[in-house]
Amino acid sequence: MTIVTRRNALVGGAGLMLAGCDRIVASPTVRKVLTLGEKATMSGQRLVTDRTALAPEFSATDLSPNFCVNGTTAPGDAAYQAHVARGFADWRLVVDGMVARPLSLSLAQLQAMPARTQITRHDCVEGWSAIGEWTGVPLMLLLKAAALSSNARYVVFHCADDYHGTPYYESIDLVEAFHPQTILAHHMNRQPLSVGHGAPLRLRVERQLGYKQAKYVMRVQAVASLAGIHGGGGGYWEDRKGYQWYAGI
Repeated sequence: MTIVTRRNALVGGAGLMLAGCDRIVASPTVRKVLTLGEKATMSGQRLVTDRTALAPEFSATDLSPNFCVNGTTAPGDAAYQAHVARGFADWRLVVDGMVARPLSLSLAQLQAMPARTQITRHDCVEGWSAIGEWTGVPLMLLLKAAALSSNARYVVFHCADDYHGTPYYESIDLVEAFHPQTILAHHMNRQPLSVGHGAPLRLRVERQLGYKQAKYVMRVQAVASLAGIHGGGGGYWEDRKGYQWYAGI
């Protein structure tokens, strides 16, 4: 008997899209149906699952010998390349939007903040998985330090990598933003992030699929709605290919 899981369904859907079904997914009617299904899945999962439930964590002996570099491997943005050349010495993370105290933090400041280390499995929509160790700042600490507005509902991550003229971006709601395993990682496997893996900072939202794990994060923006962010779908692939915004696993 074949067990159909949410991840299997998403992987199968990705295969269809890669086979040339983008036009079907792009249909307004189909996208509306998919969105309704997504909302039902998210609501159902949160009804039966503790909102603070942790994704599985592993031991150092479980680390994958090769963790695939996926998506952008080296952003072509001139400003980013200059940061790489200077070892990110004058790079800053901006935390703004619906906050009372906007932040501008250096990499050194982020690395000096309380950190969380977790060994988790990365599940890609393309069908591969890998286990890695991540160390970084819990996102909730940054949002609290910036005094998040009670009217904010989402957190948007703006990135340095560019896809066909559009910077990569992703978003999560506050349930995920305040989850203890949601971190902005600056180390992988006890080493500073490589450029291929998203240096100097990448999102780890461990209860969702790989395309939500935004690399090269430059700005964290708190918003009340996703409607005004690019195409309004909440992320690059959500807007471009109809991927589900909620990618829970």
